Amino acid sequence: MLEADYVIVGSGSAGSALAYRLSEDGKHSVIVIEYGGTDIGPFIQMPSALSFPMNMSRYDWGYASEPEPHLGGRVLATPRGKVLGGSSSINGMVYVRGHARDFDHWAESGASGWSYADVLPYFKRMEHAHGGEAGWRGTDGPLHVQRGSLKNPLYKAFAEAGREAGFEVTQDYNGSKQEGFGPMEQTIHNGRRWSTANAYLRPALKRKNVTLVNGLARKIVIDNGRAVGVEIEKRGTAEVVKAHREVIVAASSINSPKLLMLSGIGPAAHLREHGIEVVADRPGVGQNLQDHLELYIQQEATKPITLYSVLNPISKALIGLEWLLFKTGLGATNHFEAAAFVRSKAGVEYPDIQYHFLPAAIRYDGKSAANSHGFQAHVGPMRSKSRGAVTLRSSDPSEKPVIRFNYMSHPDDWADFRHCIRLTREIFGQAAFDDYRGKELSPGGDVESDEALDAFIRDHAESAYHPCGTCRMGEASDPMSVVDPECRVIGIEGLRVADSSIFPRITNGNLNGPSIMTGEKAADHILGKTPLAPSNQEPWINPRWRESDR
Repeated sequence: MLEADYVIVGSGSAGSALAYRLSEDGKHSVIVIEYGGTDIGPFIQMPSALSFPMNMSRYDWGYASEPEPHLGGRVLATPRGKVLGGSSSINGMVYVRGHARDFDHWAESGASGWSYADVLPYFKRMEHAHGGEAGWRGTDGPLHVQRGSLKNPLYKAFAEAGREAGFEVTQDYNGSKQEGFGPMEQTIHNGRRWSTANAYLRPALKRKNVTLVNGLARKIVIDNGRAVGVEIEKRGTAEVVKAHREVIVAASSINSPKLLMLSGIGPAAHLREHGIEVVADRPGVGQNLQDHLELYIQQEATKPITLYSVLNPISKALIGLEWLLFKTGLGATNHFEAAAFVRSKAGVEYPDIQYHFLPAAIRYDGKSAANSHGFQAHVGPMRSKSRGAVTLRSSDPSEKPVIRFNYMSHPDDWADFRHCIRLTREIFGQAAFDDYRGKELSPGGDVESDEALDAFIRDHAESAYHPCGTCRMGEASDPMSVVDPECRVIGIEGLRVADSSIFPRITNGNLNGPSIMTGEKAADHILGKTPLAPSNQEPWINPRWRESDR
């Protein structure tokens, strides 16, 4: 019989951290349900192979948005990990905590106990930072975080160009000061992807009280208003995994609301439409969907120092061989080694634009590489006002959900993106790039007017793959809240959600870090522990924020 004190749905960023912490003292049994298979193999473990797993049905759920009305009806890929480690096994391995004010905003919007002072101790607990600002970083947690070697001179040119343009520099955007240009951090350790499967799940599975069960979660079994287990499909037959204490859903911002709705928890009218009996009318389930969009601004390079020289089959084979033998070389990095967080204008208190810099002109998914040496910045606004939703296509658990982001549906998004493009051109135009800068490849020097820029945005904006917000955390009295500040699903006993779906608002930067932190903190709430003592450390806020963008 499959039963445990705690049943976790999903082995991803939050789910693996939960499995590790809930089983740590040996007092409780834990079952982790995961539909995907093993993460062993070079496509996942080799950092520079990052474009492969998210394009492989073996590792990815294969979700896509509905045609996006404000992007000319384009359908955008929405990869989610279907593998041990979840999306931490198929992501770009960029590590960002988020800005202090992001979490303060969570607390102000009803997620009490989740301010920066409250979450900073959990970031420290989970981290083993190799480098970074003393006193602000964790040094003995399960999650190894490193910086790249910065061997390519273009990384330093990017940071220097930011400084020349008048922006701040920061040596650790995950420390006291996010704002500025500086090195980017990676969840890579000893040359391998350091996913939550490697950091948390494998150590947890060595314990006698943790079991991994492979199967598709069909619905949460609810008896008299209490979650008592999870119905799974395993090799074509349905069986129930029983939970003596609690069921914790950590299945992603797409699959968590889907599972709640299949279980009768969600907007009543929508559930009835699909013939699902309403157990709890929670209109917020599936709503509040958010993401980061980005553009690739690409520049030709005049010196043969970019990754273009190794995009041929022989070089790739040699890189792969060196990585297989020694876990070193170009295979051991994600190539995102320089970054920036800046403010778009005076009056913005903290950064609302993020840059990833790459010494190549190539798409994130590895497609359509420019036919020349080049470099690029991924740039996008951090706090779009556009909101979408995840809804059911049918009551069949094997059917993909309906994902509508409503990207660019708010007029401010257009102005923000135009500014991003013009700002990137200003940075690439600094003296630091004089020795390397050729012609602009994308959007192209002739794309100048607002109308031309808008057309480029409509045709070329891509998801940064940071969906969140669909099971929003807030006050229990708020009808749009799905979980309370202890991650308990409002209106159902013994059921929690803990993953990026509970974020009230999207954080600055990549979401893997905050998702792991959510699992870490939720574990203490579940175990009834007193949360870690709040920090009294004060983050740096630009003293000129009212007067200037830099």
